[in-house]
Amino acid sequence: MRIIGGKLKGRRLKSPPDLKTRPTSDRLRETLFNVLQTTLSANTRFLDLCAGTGAVGIEAFSRGAEFVTFVDSVWKCCSLIEENLDAMGIPEPATEVIRSDALKFVKQDPIEAWGIVYFDPPYSTAYSEVLSIIGEEAGRIVVPDGVVIAEHASLNGLPDEAGKLRRWRKLKQGDSSLSFYRFS
Repeated sequence: MRIIGGKLKGRRLKSPPDLKTRPTSDRLRETLFNVLQTTLSANTRFLDLCAGTGAVGIEAFSRGAEFVTFVDSVWKCCSLIEENLDAMGIPEPATEVIRSDALKFVKQDPIEAWGIVYFDPPYSTAYSEVLSIIGEEAGRIVVPDGVVIAEHASLNGLPDEAGKLRRWRKLKQGDSSLSFYRFS
């Protein structure tokens, strides 16, 4: 795996030693950030929920995000994210790594909302509860004009609406799809 754009372009990330973690492919990350290029700015706070290796959040930082929060429930993944952040030379004040289940995390009140939330759980996960909690109110998890993206199996259809979130775009690439949501 490598960073495909921005100031860290071409740098290689450490991969998980087992196949339990499914990293987002380079091609799908490129598609994601092509869509987000006008949304991502120097003051964007990015949440990588179910972060795995941290590749998506590190890509966001490389492309200009001000601050990235990485959340994963697996201790080994959090450790791998820390290793990748250190290897990339990303300053600690620009990131935080939190070991937590996604559902438990979104039920908490954050100190500050994120501009972009990327949710990529294991494909067997029930997405609807996490998306509904995020979509309950603008401003708590994601800023009112922010974007929520869910990566999911193409065969696993996600709802067009989740709370106040409305899907405005869906991109399919092989077995994976990206569903983009905004507040309506």
